[in-house]
Amino acid sequence: MTTTPVRPENLVAAVRAVLPSLTPSGRRIAELILHDPAMVAGHTITELSAVSGVSEATIVRTARSLGFAGYPPLRLALAAAAAHTEDGDRLVPGDLGPDDPLSDVITKVTRAETEALSDTGRQLTPEQLAPVVDAIAAARRVDVYGVAASGLVAADMAQKLLRIGIVSHAFSDAHLALTSSALLRTGDVAVAVSTSGETPDVLEPIRRAAAAGAYTVAITNNPRSTLAATAALTLVSAGRETAFRPAALASRISQLLVVDCIFVGVAQRTFETSQPALQNTRDAVDRFVAESRARRRR
Repeated sequence: MTTTPVRPENLVAAVRAVLPSLTPSGRRIAELILHDPAMVAGHTITELSAVSGVSEATIVRTARSLGFAGYPPLRLALAAAAAHTEDGDRLVPGDLGPDDPLSDVITKVTRAETEALSDTGRQLTPEQLAPVVDAIAAARRVDVYGVAASGLVAADMAQKLLRIGIVSHAFSDAHLALTSSALLRTGDVAVAVSTSGETPDVLEPIRRAAAAGAYTVAITNNPRSTLAATAALTLVSAGRETAFRPAALASRISQLLVVDCIFVGVAQRTFETSQPALQNTRDAVDRFVAESRARRRR
């Protein structure tokens, strides 16, 4: 698969994204890049092969999986990525350890969340976002599929779209998702949210939605996942999960950033209807809250 080479400041996020889909040998090279990009950039392919115990052919394949023609352009990009960074360990937010003091927990978690947003924003382009915005703005209805933490993101997206008058429902139950996806048709949109891109409860509904003629969108951390290969268009989020942070906020917040960008784009595209809808829904909630408070005072 050919991909577009990433800018130096996006390189680490791209490496993290493809990490789960690499072979064990390819993963060793990727982990070296994440651990010390300047060291990798300082080695020829022969030297890196000797240091890592990985064949030169695997190093070339890993470079190509990141969108580079071979190792030399990857090496140049790594040197630029290391130079781009003021803080040497910015490229690898330290994983949390069992003995880390709470001060380190706060620092590392905060940095991970901040970097997730920054990396996601750098990877998201207008060329990727525009077709999704166009499809949703014109859709008869929008299904959003996600389970567990990604289910929270799916629910957030559905309620946002509902507030601007777009019929949208979130499904975290696979049976209900399949039931709904079977009723989609051309002109509808189905969005699947999955950090790994390999969640069966999300994959089957998005396949069914595609077969029904719906426009399909994936929001995932893994651009080489089954979900990314299934959907018509993939938007990549950049959150990273670790042993101490499964379903980490970094993964969820990066997905929410993608959702917010979609929502604002759709609200802009449908301004004449979205703004009155926002005002009407806001007024309805405000009236309900005011009336509830008045009843409690009686």
